[in-house]
Amino acid sequence: MIKVITYGTYDLFHFGHQRLLERAKALGDYLIVGVTSDSFDLTRGKINAQQSLMERIESVKATGLADEIIVEEYEGQKIDDIKRYGVDIFTVGSDWKGKFDYLNEFCRVVYLDRTEGVSSSELRAEKRELRLGLVGESSLLYKFERESHFVNGLRVTGVCAQNTIEFSDEINKLPFVTNSLEELFPICDAVYIVSHPSKHYEHAKAALLAGKHVLCESPIAISVKEYQELKQLAYDKNLQLVDSLKTAYSTAYNRMLLLVKSGVIGEVKSVDTICTSLSDLERKEGKPTPFTWNSICAWGPTAILPIFQLLGTQYVSKQIASHLIEGDFDIFTKIAFVYPSAVASLKVGKGVKSEGELIIQALRDIFMCQLHGGRPNTLRLEERIQHRIKDTFTNWTGKVSDTNWFRF
Repeated sequence: MIKVITYGTYDLFHFGHQRLLERAKALGDYLIVGVTSDSFDLTRGKINAQQSLMERIESVKATGLADEIIVEEYEGQKIDDIKRYGVDIFTVGSDWKGKFDYLNEFCRVVYLDRTEGVSSSELRAEKRELRLGLVGESSLLYKFERESHFVNGLRVTGVCAQNTIEFSDEINKLPFVTNSLEELFPICDAVYIVSHPSKHYEHAKAALLAGKHVLCESPIAISVKEYQELKQLAYDKNLQLVDSLKTAYSTAYNRMLLLVKSGVIGEVKSVDTICTSLSDLERKEGKPTPFTWNSICAWGPTAILPIFQLLGTQYVSKQIASHLIEGDFDIFTKIAFVYPSAVASLKVGKGVKSEGELIIQALRDIFMCQLHGGRPNTLRLEERIQHRIKDTFTNWTGKVSDTNWFRF
């Protein structure tokens, strides 16, 4: 029996989907269809799928062509599925030609001609286009603009900045560049704010008052009072105010949280994080400019996120130590927290360098588990609990090391 496997989102199921499944079915005797999960679609930039996972599965099931339907949940799953189900042929549309040639090592790869004139992406774009304006002076805008091209229905329409020295050629070539928010607002539905943190409240408030959704780099505001005002304003105007803390939306990070909170490694006793970078101050010969973010604004939200999510905010005490230059610009800060039954620490730096790291230590009977983040690092568990987490961590990396250490 020849087994065939194919994958897709199958949002707004249309004739093109039907034809591709028919041709995939004709390649063999048994067709397995992988439908991408909502969370996996988000990691691939598909932020505007209009149907739920179950609706999309039902659409595929209704064709009667799939002998088996599975859910695709993580990068690297295709190799796992091919091995698990004994697949002979992997097939997708010709618009992916060359992308999956690496799978030829495991089975035959076939690219099927797609049906011209119809696609879910085009249907979504026609129904819902989001015009996005960029606000700020950071070099992060180049990365954001570049990656926006991979998101269906998203179009960057312009940028507002007081200084364009850090801008790439691509940003400067945007159709509209201005130093006035009032000029930017008419050509966008939402704004992405990555200006200096001291300006976030001002820029976010102006955008909300103008009826624009706001995606803002952390911190959204410098004080609790300012944040609460922005939150209430967004609520009153039925607008979205979203913190652009990328780690919080990472699939691997959220799986790690679920694993730890499940109790598989026992009660958490210590959480330690390190986030640093050299680049900004290197370019500026070690001196901050009015647009340079200090260490606590640049890395503080990322470093403190796992601490508060795992241990909460009701700590007993905290101690903060900072190294300041140019008056009040901190290039390095260390914060130590003491909880009723745990401890935590974070180190953040600009112009100093260390390996990015997240270490979680927990005690359960006689074993200890450590999770290291930043660059891919390791998790170590006793033999008697490895079977409970092996599949999860293999999902993140595609393999398990011989020493029983897992990377994410």
